[in-house]
Amino acid sequence: MELLVMIRAVSMGFVLLCVFVLWVLPTEGAGRESFLRNSSSSRPSSVNVGALFTYDSFIGRAAKPAFMAAIEDVNADQSILRRTKLNIVFHDSNCSGFVGTMGALQVMENKVIAAIGPQSSGIGHIISHVADELHVPLLSFAATDPTLSSLQFPYFLRTTQSDYFQMNAIADFVSYWRWREVVAIFVDDEYGRNGISVLGDALAKKRAKISYKAAFTPGVDISSIKDLLASVNLMESRIFVVHVNPDSGLKIFSVAKSLGMVGSGYVWIATDWLLTALDSVETVDPKTMDLLQGVVAFRHYTPESNQKRRFKERWKSLKSKESPGGVFNSYAMYAYDTVWLVARALEVFFSEGNTVTFSNDPNLGKTNGSNIKLSALNVFNEGERFLQVIHDMNYTGLTGQIEYDSEKNRRNPAYDILNINSRGPQRVGYWSNHTGFSVEPPETFYSKPPNTYAEHQRLKEITWPGEVTKPPRGWVFPDNGEPLKIGVPDRVSYKNYVSKDNNSLGVKGYCIDIFEAAIQLLPYPVPRTYIVYGDGKRNPSYDNLISEVAANNFDVAVGDVTIVTNRTKFVDFTQPFMESGLVVVAPVKGAKSSPWSFLKPFTVEMWAVTGAFFLFVGAIIWILEHRFNEEFRGPPRRQIITVFWFSFSTMFFSHRENTVSTLGRFVLLIWLFVVLIINSSYTASLTSILTVQQLTSRIEGMDSLIASNEPIGVQDGAFAYKYLVNELNVPPSRIISLKDEEEYLSSLQLGPRGGGVAAIVDELPYIKTLLSNSNCKFRTVGPEFTRTGWGFVCKKGFQSILLLG
Repeated sequence: MELLVMIRAVSMGFVLLCVFVLWVLPTEGAGRESFLRNSSSSRPSSVNVGALFTYDSFIGRAAKPAFMAAIEDVNADQSILRRTKLNIVFHDSNCSGFVGTMGALQVMENKVIAAIGPQSSGIGHIISHVADELHVPLLSFAATDPTLSSLQFPYFLRTTQSDYFQMNAIADFVSYWRWREVVAIFVDDEYGRNGISVLGDALAKKRAKISYKAAFTPGVDISSIKDLLASVNLMESRIFVVHVNPDSGLKIFSVAKSLGMVGSGYVWIATDWLLTALDSVETVDPKTMDLLQGVVAFRHYTPESNQKRRFKERWKSLKSKESPGGVFNSYAMYAYDTVWLVARALEVFFSEGNTVTFSNDPNLGKTNGSNIKLSALNVFNEGERFLQVIHDMNYTGLTGQIEYDSEKNRRNPAYDILNINSRGPQRVGYWSNHTGFSVEPPETFYSKPPNTYAEHQRLKEITWPGEVTKPPRGWVFPDNGEPLKIGVPDRVSYKNYVSKDNNSLGVKGYCIDIFEAAIQLLPYPVPRTYIVYGDGKRNPSYDNLISEVAANNFDVAVGDVTIVTNRTKFVDFTQPFMESGLVVVAPVKGAKSSPWSFLKPFTVEMWAVTGAFFLFVGAIIWILEHRFNEEFRGPPRRQIITVFWFSFSTMFFSHRENTVSTLGRFVLLIWLFVVLIINSSYTASLTSILTVQQLTSRIEGMDSLIASNEPIGVQDGAFAYKYLVNELNVPPSRIISLKDEEEYLSSLQLGPRGGGVAAIVDELPYIKTLLSNSNCKFRTVGPEFTRTGWGFVCKKGFQSILLLG
């Protein structure tokens, strides 16, 4: 009976529990269901990643097999994403900005958490706006335009190297060979224009420049390329930097070959497009290799590793399965690493407890009656956090260390430098922003401090076009037949340095002889024309002559032009061919002889000190000797006389008293040596005074001249006037310009009281010429107070005169 009651009680409890469940749980079901759904959504069953690139291209044919291999490896690796499958949504941009943009929108409809691509920098600019709006990280494995890393595109991240570093590597290469000008040949799109813009900035830091920009439109025909290269060949520079797309770049070298532009004296530098094209062909046509003889090409450097070697061995099976025409190049590794970067970042993202959710963008719902359904696009709510996780990743992939700096560029950028010769592309060195050029792999230096000093840069021997190993000078005189226009000052004073003449050159002088001798040493002819500058009535202004060179009215200025700091801001100078400096010239007069001339070798102070030492030494000898030596003993009067006599008799080494003590003899030995020096100095000075005419001047140097407030003469047209006014603050009213040597001599003879000058300030070479004809009436006073030199002048970046210098 009790058992039956117990069973009924249990049954009733179970019924009440069921009623409670049926009644209570529906009220909390929404929250419970949400909890279960959120718990499972932290690790969704699958996530989508978009991939946008041009299938039928050198880069695309290598990228697709790499993408498929990466997806397969990620999903097969149980340590990554675990229960979440990574899917990739492909779309062919077909080398079209419009098709690429529409493809990006179609890819975004699949609720992708990241988009990989595009390979085109132009399409990258457009799609970045879509990625920014939808908060979807855009990871490009091939778009190298440096401007894509700007703050304008916060969701763009590059998994390859930016062309910013490649252009700096090329600028370093140009500087390494001491070239000063290059011609840039590039495709006129975002990739080409922005890359060449960075190259121009990098060259400017090396005191070099792009002398001519030769741009052509994408898909240009052979005829247009021929016209472009024909105009380029008229330029002075023979350094050509080619920055184009890999699918059409080889046309340039074919046309250059037909125009004879790949022979000796030319330099061709290709960015990474060339080796991408060559690596993407299993067997390179011998005719193609013949076109490229001597070309120097850059390529993204990827360090050797077991992982990289295994991937290369696996490549044959990958390309036959996914892309029959695909051939391995460096972009295949960047594509593979990009997928793994997304997978590893997702693993970190999920392990932090983040979820993947999407929401509608209210800005896209306003269609204004349009049939375009932009509302199908969703915003990745956690996109900003996922982007940060990607940016903070740090691991080693096929392409080396994958780590980003604060400017969204990969750390430790490096490039291979290859020289194409008869044996194919040969590596001649490496470049990295850590060490510059080296013949050892860059990673061997990363543990050491950065070192990009010029003396540590190394490259192997390069075979240049024409199969020559001597580095080309990099420029020629333009083929337009115009000779150098050389400005020569028409001086009216000191014509022995430079002046007008009726000879075949039209000019003559020491400076002209130096320039002509230098020209004759060059291994090539230099057509030139001398043009006289000035009216022949007075010396021309040298500052105005330099302004003419800076304004391209003259190519070169040859003459007695002083190298001054302010002038180097506008023009370049060669190395100085004559030392110079400002000195002061003043009148002098002979000093009158005096019966007291024998006292002049020493000053009063010197005489006093010498006499005191004689007495002091005599007293010391007396102290040491009088206790033992009878000659230093006796009455006080006798001892005093002995001290004085002994002291001064040592001046002539005629002392008759003998020293007995050892210490006394030691002191006397030292003192006699000092007396010998004093006698010799006195004799030499007195001889000079009595035999050489003594000339004196009341002006002792520049300081006393400035303090005198008397007129100062300077050469007409020289830089001394501005130096005195601007540097030494001499009032212009005190400075008198003098026309020629006759005015120099007459002004000095008249003096300030007779309407002349107290002294003349001019350069040393002129003063030497002046004093040779002055009959010792004038002389330089004080030291040189500037140290300069004379050099030949040329316009900024003028390569021929730099080589001459």
